[in-house]
Amino acid sequence: MNLNTMRRCFRRLRTLGIFWMLLAMPLGAGTIRVYITNHAGRTIQVVDPATNKVVQVIKDIEAPEAVDFSPDGSRVYITQGGENVLTVLDRKTGRQIKKVPISGHANDLAATKDGRLVLVCINDDPGALDIIDAGSLERVKSIPMKKGLHDIDVTPDGKYAVASSDDRIGKFIAVVDLQSDQLAWELGFDMGGPRVLAIESGSDGSARRIFLQLGQLRGFAVIDFAKRQEVTRIKFPDDEPSVTPSGSPSHGIGIAPDGKTLWVVSRTYDCVFVYSLPELNLQGRVHLPEIKPPGHDPIGGSPNWITFTPDNKMAYVANGADRSVSAIDMKTMKAVARIPVGEEPGRMNALALP
Repeated sequence: MNLNTMRRCFRRLRTLGIFWMLLAMPLGAGTIRVYITNHAGRTIQVVDPATNKVVQVIKDIEAPEAVDFSPDGSRVYITQGGENVLTVLDRKTGRQIKKVPISGHANDLAATKDGRLVLVCINDDPGALDIIDAGSLERVKSIPMKKGLHDIDVTPDGKYAVASSDDRIGKFIAVVDLQSDQLAWELGFDMGGPRVLAIESGSDGSARRIFLQLGQLRGFAVIDFAKRQEVTRIKFPDDEPSVTPSGSPSHGIGIAPDGKTLWVVSRTYDCVFVYSLPELNLQGRVHLPEIKPPGHDPIGGSPNWITFTPDNKMAYVANGADRSVSAIDMKTMKAVARIPVGEEPGRMNALALP
């Protein structure tokens, strides 16, 4: 997740602090907050990285999926599992501006860097990428896809959006040209549906590589963006017992804000693997909470999405089955806190006030 996205997310704290706020603490310059959506609940928890405590609870959002922001921070965009709409809030008042009808059940979303569009992944079959004009707040186009879309990211230069299909039959990623709002190219895969992705920036700010998790792969695929092809697969080390995973074996991936490391979440190993960039050499791993049912072997906590504080100090991983978030010191690669949150924590964003 890039720094601009984190900064946009941070503005959300002030947006939603009117009537959806259960707890709140005043913000000052340099304040950072981490937002955790609870996919099986109606709340979003907000964590202060300085204390690793929940300092705010945003209520009455049915099955929150994802959140993003207009570049100027004036609007908050939310997708929800309970409604086929893009909910738009005014940041200053926290009041609803509009619920924009979309073409189906939404997963991830992304606001473009120029503020012109809001992109929504439609996970129905067949899928689509809905395009909402941020000025008129109307859906202006739906780009048809072969199967439902799961995750989306925008290239560092803002020219393309890359969306993954998590359907086991779909097995593709779709790259959309954001200047023409047209499908630019697709890439198929031979195992499982693509899950979460991260985009590496080249020296000129263009997209260099895509790191992509596949549904049946204990590791991740590496795609050369310019060549439009997969160039290698990195597999996790097979040197320790596996726990019983929940869902796909690898789910959650992100590039650290300084661009020097790639962090990859493994449900099978119940940990996060850390790789150097650009070499992709394994640097270490961080173990995450296990669930220990009475009279049964331990099972994994179902870790999934990951995010970072923009100062490159802390990483946060949502443990869906454990109803917690792990706070990780990025320098020591040690988990320093286990933060209780809501039901089935999922997508997260870190927010920073400039």
